[in-house]
Amino acid sequence: MAVELLLLLLLCGSTLSEVQPLHKPPPGTLDFGFVPVKTYDTNTYHEPGPIGILFRLVHAFLYLVQPNSFPQDLIKKLAQQTFGNVQDDYQKAIYYEIGFIVSAALGLLFVLLLPLVGLCFCMCRCCDNCGGEMHQRHKKNADCRRGCFATFLFVASLIISIGVLCAYAANQHLTSQVRGAKNLVHSNFKDLRIFLNDTPGQIDYLVSQYNTTKNKALSDLNNVGPLLGSRVQERFAKEVRPALDAALMMAGAIRETKEALENVSVSVEVLQEGTERLHANLTNVKIHLSNTLSDSACSAAQAASTCNIIRNSLNQLNINANFSGLPGVSTQLAKVNDVLKIDLSSLVQKGYAAFNDTPDLVLNQTRNILSDIKNLLDLIGSNITSFTKLLPVQKVLADLTIYLTQSEAYVQDYFPVVEQYDFYRWLGCLTLCCMVILILVFYCLGLLCGTCGYDKHASPTTRGCISNTGGNFLMAGVGFSFLFSWVLMIIVVITFVTGGNVEKLVCEPYEDRTLFKVLDTPYLLNQHWRSYLSAIVLKNPDINLTFEKVYSDCKENKGIYTTLHLENLFNINEFLNISMYTEDVSLKIEHINVNLSNIVLLDEIGKRNILDFSSSGIDGINFAAYLTEINKSVTKVDLLSFANDLEARADQLPKGALENALKGHANSIRMIHNQQVVPLEQAMKYVKARSTLNQSIRLLQRTSSEFMIKVKNVISAVDAAQLLISNDASLVIIQETKKYMDMIIGYFEQYVEWVKESITMEVAACKPIANVIDTAVDIFLCSYVIDSVNTFWFGLGGCSIFLIPAIICAVKLSKYYRRMDTEDVYDDVETIPMKNMENGNNGYHKEHLYGIHNPVMTSSVEQW
Repeated sequence: MAVELLLLLLLCGSTLSEVQPLHKPPPGTLDFGFVPVKTYDTNTYHEPGPIGILFRLVHAFLYLVQPNSFPQDLIKKLAQQTFGNVQDDYQKAIYYEIGFIVSAALGLLFVLLLPLVGLCFCMCRCCDNCGGEMHQRHKKNADCRRGCFATFLFVASLIISIGVLCAYAANQHLTSQVRGAKNLVHSNFKDLRIFLNDTPGQIDYLVSQYNTTKNKALSDLNNVGPLLGSRVQERFAKEVRPALDAALMMAGAIRETKEALENVSVSVEVLQEGTERLHANLTNVKIHLSNTLSDSACSAAQAASTCNIIRNSLNQLNINANFSGLPGVSTQLAKVNDVLKIDLSSLVQKGYAAFNDTPDLVLNQTRNILSDIKNLLDLIGSNITSFTKLLPVQKVLADLTIYLTQSEAYVQDYFPVVEQYDFYRWLGCLTLCCMVILILVFYCLGLLCGTCGYDKHASPTTRGCISNTGGNFLMAGVGFSFLFSWVLMIIVVITFVTGGNVEKLVCEPYEDRTLFKVLDTPYLLNQHWRSYLSAIVLKNPDINLTFEKVYSDCKENKGIYTTLHLENLFNINEFLNISMYTEDVSLKIEHINVNLSNIVLLDEIGKRNILDFSSSGIDGINFAAYLTEINKSVTKVDLLSFANDLEARADQLPKGALENALKGHANSIRMIHNQQVVPLEQAMKYVKARSTLNQSIRLLQRTSSEFMIKVKNVISAVDAAQLLISNDASLVIIQETKKYMDMIIGYFEQYVEWVKESITMEVAACKPIANVIDTAVDIFLCSYVIDSVNTFWFGLGGCSIFLIPAIICAVKLSKYYRRMDTEDVYDDVETIPMKNMENGNNGYHKEHLYGIHNPVMTSSVEQW
């Protein structure tokens, strides 16, 4: 019930996770931030330390004893209470447990036979048999036998010591881990409390982030003009802006034409003024020069030819560029000025303004609809908030917190009891180790005393007290071995069978998750339920909810909503269906109807104005005549050259008045050149006038060549753009409104996807549940308890097994250390197995020794 209540905490988040996206892809990305997630403290990775080497050694031994795979079929039949229905089941079970069965049988045989053998051995020695007779025969290899027995006993004792150290280490490790488990349990409870306390906050965060979606949607709705209007405007801008730009360029061309015509008129006047004055002066010089040549002096034979030459060249004294004969442009200028009385630029700017007002036009015409959409968004938010308040979150939290607190208190109360019982267990295991240590002490003391007190020159009947004490210690160790070994083996068999099977049937299949696969077997734990976990959690046994999948998802720290498939438990769409609201929003947005018929790019006056400009007569100007005059020189002949030539010819005449008169005319020509021709060619006024005239004529020529085509293109482009707005506006508005609607709905889709992902991965992340299972099974049961128990019986079992060779070696070796009552007597000295009889100094004769008790030993009654 507690699990079900915990699952209710996820209802709010799951509300939106079931809604599928209606439109793809969402335009842009909303930043919802990060779901508040706290870090869990429990670490389920356990490192045993140096004793881990022993654990791995025990695992390897268990694999040798039982290398078979996990018996899933047998476990399933056992759980379903169908085990034994088929005779083959017992054979499979025996085959699986054959290693444990054989090992346990050998252990039980050890338990039964060793006490019996010890009893028989004691009785046999009491009858002076089995080495109980205090008489030792001399043998040639006695020293070698004694050394071998001592070595074997030492090695056996050493192995037993290692075994008891392993058992003691395992016992101490288990106790220390049990004591440290309190912190681990507290950590798990702390994580569960964090899990409970943070889940409502995470849900509130998910719900609160609806405001992010809502605010973004409201922001875009408030900016419907810049967003929707700009999109509509951009669709038409491809046609409208080039048409208006062409019209505006036409207005500029009209102004440039007027300026060019004015420049032509002014420049021609300036140039006419200069050339007319030059023409008058040249004409006057030419008349005077002609009068001079009419003088009688020119009739003389010496001057006649020269005068004729000069007279023939007088036609060259004339202007070359005659700007007075050019046609005027006043008519064209007057017509252009009439066209400019209407400000075409202003009319085009009005078209720009009307087109650029599209966003404001959209905003003004959608105010009522946007108000309805905003109210709808507020309704969605209030419904989400109202629905979350209907959930018994606080009650569930209170119940679960109470349940968790009680569980923690129960654990805290009974943990001292566990520690007390563990102390008893520790004490019992320590007692078992002390039994082995007691036997080792006797063996070690026996080896120490026997080796140190042994005198190879002493006869068996004269051995020293220390050597004899060593033999007695060895026999005492043998006696305790017979007393304790069967007890040790009983403990070893019990712990071996229990710990080994738990390791093989629980720990190993838990580690590779085979155990979960068994638990997920249909109808295993309940013959009426296909899925046990889904029947418990979701009240529906047909839903595929497996232990393995739940554990894996929790191990990966996924949300409990996804892990437990809570969408099958709660049909949230019945309470809150976002798709219904998005459909309402879509319908509201689809009702947006924007009328762009009021947009006029260029009225009829503007078009008429452009047409009037086309009939201004610019194309009728004689551009060739202007360009021809512009390219001519100022005079037909270079006046300086003409004056120099005239002066040279005057020098050819006889000295007199005619010569002087011609030279005077030459100076006049030079003066005209310097005062009038040079200024016309170099003065800024005339150079600028000529340059301006040239540029203006060429501009007018270019304008007139493309004039009609440009006018027609501008009128056609404006008419086409206006027609596009009039005819296609409704279709474009519908298309752009659809995109705008997709953008608004896209924000809700992003919110839904974010909620879905957050619930899947972040909200109520069930890592603590997997940690609790790992703590209970993997760490506490397997790592703390079973590994320690298995290592304990492994060490103790090794001690028990090596007690057998130790008993044999100790019994054999004690014969060489203990003082005998009698010994062998030889008639011939050479046959006595002693190297130096003189150094022996036994103090006994052979007749005294043969069959007679040694007086030194008469007080000794120690016999085994």
